[in-house]
Amino acid sequence: QVQLVESGGGLVQAGGSLRVSCAASGRSFSNNAMGWFRQAPGKGREFVAVINWNGGNTNYADSVKGRFTISRDNGKNTVYLQMASLKPEDTAIYYCAADSSFRGSIYSTATSPTRYNYWGQGTQVTVSS
Repeated sequence: QVQLVESGGGLVQAGGSLRVSCAASGRSFSNNAMGWFRQAPGKGREFVAVINWNGGNTNYADSVKGRFTISRDNGKNTVYLQMASLKPEDTAIYYCAADSSFRGSIYSTATSPTRYNYWGQGTQVTVSS
């Protein structure tokens, strides 16, 4: 059974930093793009960042560019999202997602939730002002 399990969420003050992790089990995703999305109360699921299969390329939403960094460790089957200079508007449940296509592009449809076949349960990130 394939599982993605996020961890590391919590409460942080505006301007602070936080790192969330996503550990995959049940299969290897070392040849698959993996992404982070978020969903705030009353809003749709929003693209945050995506990383290609070997970590050599990344793509970010404009709202987080320069503040967030996505990375991965294929040996641990884990993807990370390092968040800095956090703002109250970053408050959301953060979900990781894995694409089942082999070494798929991280552009175009990679910013849409419909591209991804596997999802974690989410981790809450709350930024206080």
